[in-house]
Amino acid sequence: MSALPPDASRVLLLVPDPHARFAAVELSREFVEEEVLTGGYGLCTYVFAWTPEREPVESLSRYLGGYGDLRMRPDLGTVTPVEEGVYAVVCDVEWPDGEPVRVAPRQVLRDELDALEALGFVPSVGIEHEVTFSDADGPLTPHGVDYAVGGTERLRPLLRDLRARLAPLRVESARGECHPGQYEIVLRHRKALSACDDAMLQQLLVRTTAAEHGVTASYLAAPETGQGNSCHVHLSLSPPALEPFLAGVLREARALTAIWAPTWNSYVRLRTGPFSPRSLRWGTDDRTAAVRIAGSGASRRLEFRFAGADAQPHLVVAALLAAGRAGIEENLAPPPEGEEVGTLCATPWEALAALSGTKVLGGELVEQQSALLQAEIDAGCDAVTDWQRRRGALRA
Repeated sequence: MSALPPDASRVLLLVPDPHARFAAVELSREFVEEEVLTGGYGLCTYVFAWTPEREPVESLSRYLGGYGDLRMRPDLGTVTPVEEGVYAVVCDVEWPDGEPVRVAPRQVLRDELDALEALGFVPSVGIEHEVTFSDADGPLTPHGVDYAVGGTERLRPLLRDLRARLAPLRVESARGECHPGQYEIVLRHRKALSACDDAMLQQLLVRTTAAEHGVTASYLAAPETGQGNSCHVHLSLSPPALEPFLAGVLREARALTAIWAPTWNSYVRLRTGPFSPRSLRWGTDDRTAAVRIAGSGASRRLEFRFAGADAQPHLVVAALLAAGRAGIEENLAPPPEGEEVGTLCATPWEALAALSGTKVLGGELVEQQSALLQAEIDAGCDAVTDWQRRRGALRA
């Protein structure tokens, strides 16, 4: 008996790439059932060595030689409706010999979960993303609508359709946010891998639904100077492990800045955002701290506020787990509440240098992420922008 729903006629195979988006192939239900569930399906290797423009990063030669195929393996626990008759399935990826692709974001997270589980810990994760909705006239709200009902009228037709589209993902809450056109969607806590899959599926469905309304849904980390779209991660763990886990993350956070802030624009958020998490400190129910201790009793958890909305969720959570695990293994003690113990990197150059020194991520992943960040830096330095034109005019 098929694990696909009876009304599925087409299947969208999805693989998370390094840029917080899916590589996708659409297939018929029959072909998936007859061939793909047992034999997998091909995916070009360069998916893990491309820029956002899908240009190859030549230094990542392992993924470019011959541009051959990897094999997608559907995870039927991720089946999600995306439109009438079409269901998405998130996939793992392996080399032709069956070896997992270690830099695939889903595999990076799997490896970190296995390492943490070997210590006896299984984290629960909830992810909240902020998104900015705009049309040809600009943001759909001319001002922030933080916790507002009034002022969201232009958003309501879109939000009505989003409620139905996102229902399979178990949305916990949704509300207006503090910047023009900004909205926040929070998914309920679940196992870490499912949480990250669903966070990316949510972005896909939000963008698709917005486009049907003639609206752009942007997850840019800084829509404007002084504004920020974030990806906050709520993480629950056995109470005795919370403090050393927190200590490990605070110790490693600067070296992992490139994971939280993988784009040129990410650093505008870190430098100018009103709730920027650059200062590495923790606080109890303190949204100005990079790490907030939230909840009480069984709901006590760590909220990590480092990442922008454009960061890759699987990698964000994997980096948290790797750093926190180091804290557990070394039995680290966190600093006093409110004490700053460092800062996240302020520029992509600083982040690139810091990433090379991390000991908590695997060497192949560090190589890949460093190459992608260098490509981002090069592209930024090669671009001519409206900011440069305006500054040039002021020199005339």
